[in-house]
Amino acid sequence: MAISSANLLMTTFLFSCIVLALSDAQQTGITGHYKFDIQMSNVTRLCNTKSIVTVNGQFPGPEIVAREGDRVVVRVANHVPYNVTLHWHGVRQLRSGWADGPAYVTQCPIQTGQSYVYNFTIVGQRGTLWWHAHISWLRSTLYGPIVILPKLGVPYPFAKPYKEVPIIFGEWWKADTEAVISQALQTGGGPNVSDAYTVNGLPGPLYNCSAKDTFKLKVKTGKTYLLRLINAALNNELFFSIANHTLAIVEVDAVYVKPFETSTLLISPGQTTNVLLRTNPTYPDAMFFMTARPFVTGAGTFDNSTVAGILEYDSFSKNLPLYEPTLPPLNDTSFFVNYTGKLRSLATARFPAMVPQSVDRRFFFTVGLGASPCPENHTCQGPNGTKFAASINNVSFAMPTTALLQAHFFGQSRGVYSPNFPIFPLTPFNYTGTPPNNTMVANGTRLRRARDARRTPALLEQRVTRCTSMGSTSSSSAKGSATLIRRMTQGSLTLSTQWSGTPCVVHALSPGGAYELGFEDGMASVGWRPFGSKVSLLTLVGRISSISASEAYGNLSFAVLRSFFLSAPDKRCDSFASTGFLNMITGQYQHRLGSERAAWNEINHSISWLVALQKNKVYSN
Repeated sequence: MAISSANLLMTTFLFSCIVLALSDAQQTGITGHYKFDIQMSNVTRLCNTKSIVTVNGQFPGPEIVAREGDRVVVRVANHVPYNVTLHWHGVRQLRSGWADGPAYVTQCPIQTGQSYVYNFTIVGQRGTLWWHAHISWLRSTLYGPIVILPKLGVPYPFAKPYKEVPIIFGEWWKADTEAVISQALQTGGGPNVSDAYTVNGLPGPLYNCSAKDTFKLKVKTGKTYLLRLINAALNNELFFSIANHTLAIVEVDAVYVKPFETSTLLISPGQTTNVLLRTNPTYPDAMFFMTARPFVTGAGTFDNSTVAGILEYDSFSKNLPLYEPTLPPLNDTSFFVNYTGKLRSLATARFPAMVPQSVDRRFFFTVGLGASPCPENHTCQGPNGTKFAASINNVSFAMPTTALLQAHFFGQSRGVYSPNFPIFPLTPFNYTGTPPNNTMVANGTRLRRARDARRTPALLEQRVTRCTSMGSTSSSSAKGSATLIRRMTQGSLTLSTQWSGTPCVVHALSPGGAYELGFEDGMASVGWRPFGSKVSLLTLVGRISSISASEAYGNLSFAVLRSFFLSAPDKRCDSFASTGFLNMITGQYQHRLGSERAAWNEINHSISWLVALQKNKVYSN
């Protein structure tokens, strides 16, 4: 029976109101509202003052605090001369993929003078995460903590700490970081390294002209402190230790782990780790350095310096001795293997390890560093005059000019991306041995669709082999595998390359079930270090499990959606022909879902999403 557009419109709105009312009734948390003004601020470090991009003039940026089940709404207004997006690192974006933040992946950037509202709910997570800019290298100064408390009435799976303290590791450049990465992209070489590491934005006394810029953690005797550690450094894994004190690891990446004690921990870029610090029962008559420095096994250049904060006990006297911890050697891979091997999911009845047990599709990914040809009439600084290029399965990600999620949702992917990302390496070779002679990679914006993106369909199988030098390897066995399985169930899979520690992500794009398989900020913008023509690889032997109860999230368009954009100008990230846009809204992909219930859900979801896009001026030039 035919349904008129007017009747469908009225029915859809009534259904939407019912669904939204039910959704509100089921909401167990509260809504926290934040206003982030992106603005330039003058900051002095290392006796050098420069203008940096900040949120509300703060460096590091403001803390977001929520409980599991809370809704977070952040209105971001861009007042700087750069395009901006913000990413909520590690937050599971369940049916809110447009709030994830990677520029040109889940959204168009927020342009100067424009604003955008990020709206998402914390589901099934508690612990420490963080937010940061997700375009170019703005994340070098644009970042801050996310603290997720348990639901009211739900205790920690450990004794309640006396106090909780966020500690964020970062990097500081005297130069303009946008100029640094711009030069690297133009020349194809590695970017210039940072001038210092920082703790909560402060370089500390081990750097020149920085004694007054030192983070000090003041504690009482006989107390337990929860330190929420975040590695916001761009490119390096870091060792961290507090002199004469033991740390108990209790949570990693917003997932509780089986507690274990260590004097030193290792934290990768983008990773978070919660530790319990138990202070001495009596006053120690001393102060203690808290230091961090990089773990590096490749031959590239890097910032080989040490950052320090100071642990002080209350009522300390002047001229006390200052003890310094002993950190592992720079390339201590045995420590890496032993430490990561201890990470285990808590796996209790209240906090089970939700690992899928069945496998629908198997993927094999090789993550590495290759080369791309140097453009004509250019001089490039990569191996043999080429440009360095990060790649997965020999494909280096090319940044589109239209947001991938937007293109997928509207069924307008032609010319934006191709859905044929290889599930096996295009050129097989010995992935843990001698690199091939030909290290050239292809460039492209290529995706691989999954059936259902509401759960991260990724499960690591058997092993991760990590090259520790050009001629030797170490395998992390099942223990290391469990660590990555736990991390992969959080919405984005983070790997760390051993030569620079640069994160690479597999983004779950929802709605639509698409996946962007590529590097976090594009092929060469992630800080690869030049070390000759040879290429070290991190080889992931994996399998992907796509678990779906229905064929949800199809490319569905109904005539009712047309009313929301009758007055919309012909815009998208780059341009959007108005005729093609309205044709897509009124006719293409109608009734792709066979289930009536799924169809109604999709109508409601589509309306909510399109209204959000319009309110946030996603299509504004």
